[in-house]
Amino acid sequence: MALKTQKGLFADKATLILRALLKNPSKNWVVRDLVRECRVSLGLVSKTIGFLNELGYVRVERGRTGYINVVNLKAILSDWVYHYDFSLNAVFSLYSPDKNALPKLKAFLIKKGLAESYALTLHSGANLLTNYVSDENSYLYLASESFHKIVREIQDRLGFKQLRHGGNVHLIQPYYKNSAFYDCRTIRQFRVVSDLQLYLDLYHFAPRGREHAEHLKKLLEKEKSFP
Repeated sequence: MALKTQKGLFADKATLILRALLKNPSKNWVVRDLVRECRVSLGLVSKTIGFLNELGYVRVERGRTGYINVVNLKAILSDWVYHYDFSLNAVFSLYSPDKNALPKLKAFLIKKGLAESYALTLHSGANLLTNYVSDENSYLYLASESFHKIVREIQDRLGFKQLRHGGNVHLIQPYYKNSAFYDCRTIRQFRVVSDLQLYLDLYHFAPRGREHAEHLKKLLEKEKSFP
């Protein structure tokens, strides 16, 4: 794949279009519906669909009643996973000995008006669906223009500590600022990123990320709800 096409397809806002297509892969989309669903420009939708069509991932029927639909879902997902790099996120790790650290953190974020600005990911998010990997760490995206200020308040008010190395509560400032939270949902009273985002985040993650990603994928395929 050409470099400019990689950047075009897997840039933050462009992935909103990919997410919409993969969420409803059997739908016959029209451009204006993608613009409305993704809240992006007509130009970006046209450019992204052009790349996907060039690669044979979608079919574009032109004309007055034209539409777009996905014809190679597996290839889109495989290509995205190959190029996805979780390390582009900024991760700030803290430590708390409190077994109720995550519920307390959630309550704090709600009080700060950030109830819809966080979402669990990696093992801590996927385990709410699979209960597959034993992991005492909590990983959550936090979208806030005052990210570092919020982190300091968490330390001050909840007593979470910053260690020289590691921690068990990992606050993630998303590289995908616009799209990481697309299709979030609530599971067992916690906000969790989409199945697609869980899969992307887990796949190259150590330890046991790929194993958990594939287990999650198989589980969801049985329910016919992936990607």
